[in-house]
Amino acid sequence: MAPNASQLSALSRLFSSGVFREMAKKGRSALFARLIGQTGIEVPCWDGATVGDAFDRAFSVLRRSGLRDEYVYRAALTHNVLLGTHSLNTASMLTEFRAGACKADLAILNGTATVYEIKSERDSLARLANQISNYKKVFAKVYVIAGESHVGDVLEETPADVGVMCLSRRHSISTVREAMDQPDQVCPKTIFESLRSTEARAMLRDLKVPVPDVPNTMRHSTLRACFERLRPEDVHRAMVKTLKLSRDLAPLGELVDQLPSSLQPAALSIQVRRADHDRLVEAVRTPLGAAMNWA
Repeated sequence: MAPNASQLSALSRLFSSGVFREMAKKGRSALFARLIGQTGIEVPCWDGATVGDAFDRAFSVLRRSGLRDEYVYRAALTHNVLLGTHSLNTASMLTEFRAGACKADLAILNGTATVYEIKSERDSLARLANQISNYKKVFAKVYVIAGESHVGDVLEETPADVGVMCLSRRHSISTVREAMDQPDQVCPKTIFESLRSTEARAMLRDLKVPVPDVPNTMRHSTLRACFERLRPEDVHRAMVKTLKLSRDLAPLGELVDQLPSSLQPAALSIQVRRADHDRLVEAVRTPLGAAMNWA
């Protein structure tokens, strides 16, 4: 039987940053124990069943529902594109990355910068045109990934240079329309506004542009002026190179390998301290019976 609205909400919240960070910080999560009870799912009850098994079971229910949330789509992109086509050693992933007036759901940096806007069954397309306009200022390739019921409308409402992907009910991704790679169309000023100050200076050094030595009060405007004089494709290339280093995910490889597949996307998008990794792994390996007492 399909989960009702309150059960669906509990399933989604299981994969939230609140549960993930609480387990990393404390080695337990009262919120996890409460939410599992609210999901209405039959959690594994055999000897040796763990918290990780419960997460996998919850995710299997969530991804089969007719109202898959953003985490389901993010998980599909993480496993099929980042870890499937690429690897943590060759590519990096950004989530909630600022792009003009919007925040990008997920972007992958490899030879180029590709952004993926998620339009799940729970989303409308009302903001899509504005989102795409902002993404094109930062990323060379733009994709919209949607469920089967949304794909037709997405194709109609997006220009031909925007790619469209479909997440099937079996959790596989197919490309309906390829995105065009257009690094010459990005906006250097908008890219600058998306960066940390250290990243902006690193990009200028990479492009052999002298980094101005100015007081802190003048640094932002001076660096922005430097970016505005650069060619879009040069800035985009330097951004990919710099962010692959500064947002490198390879150090998370050991943690990812120790987590159930349902939690791997969370590990790559929710920041926790390196010192808390072992505590997180132990929490996930906790026998489920004991974990139900966390509440």
